[in-house]
Amino acid sequence: MQGLSCYAMLHYLGHPFSGWQRQRSQRTVQGDFEQVLQRLAGRRVVTHAAGRTDAGVHALGQVVSFRMPDPWQPATLHRALNALLPPEIWVARLGPAPDGFDARRHATSRCYRYVVGCDAAAYSPFRRPLEWALGQPLERRLLDAAAAEFTGEHDFRAFSAVGQRKPHYRCRVAVSRWDRRPNAEGFIFTIEADRFLHRMVRFLVGTMVDVARGRRPLQDIGRLLRSTSNAEASPPAPPAGLYLVGARYPQLL
Repeated sequence: MQGLSCYAMLHYLGHPFSGWQRQRSQRTVQGDFEQVLQRLAGRRVVTHAAGRTDAGVHALGQVVSFRMPDPWQPATLHRALNALLPPEIWVARLGPAPDGFDARRHATSRCYRYVVGCDAAAYSPFRRPLEWALGQPLERRLLDAAAAEFTGEHDFRAFSAVGQRKPHYRCRVAVSRWDRRPNAEGFIFTIEADRFLHRMVRFLVGTMVDVARGRRPLQDIGRLLRSTSNAEASPPAPPAGLYLVGARYPQLL
């Protein structure tokens, strides 16, 4: 097939959208992005993304693969996209990709970040849309101990949304870590794994924050990892604090 096989790395604010995936009656990131691609290509362009973010979830490195017709080249396409996309979406990087490259199927891991605001200023309108405005302290020792429980390969069925039937619920977590934000503003959770279940990161954060607030014992983490139901997990953390940071492609990036 003739044309340009390429990838784009997108940044976007999640709150105006009903998630990444195209929907008939809702505004989505994929819908807006493909609409601009179609305008530039003169025909429909189908995209494939590294992860399907939920409504309100942001991205700092959403990798998208697609094919454009001749005579488009990466540099001119990059400029054209950023000129036409809405202000909530920005193409940080765009380049050629091997024929057949699929941003979803070829990712070897994905990385997410979750931001929690523990100070009173987290409720500021300049911060609240971009983090969980918790506004209360968390016990760092308990956060670290809870996060350490998730490293390695586990069944995360208890930390996923009900209704998504999967061949299996096992994920291999390479990184699960909390870092303190500057000026005692709160914490950032970073997690990298080979795959993620629906709302998994938000369930993990919600449960760890409950442990760090003394609302449930640390031992619950291990018990939930052995469970086959999410009935006892804490409510998922709000979507505003979650960011898709990126995906790994050894053959590309």
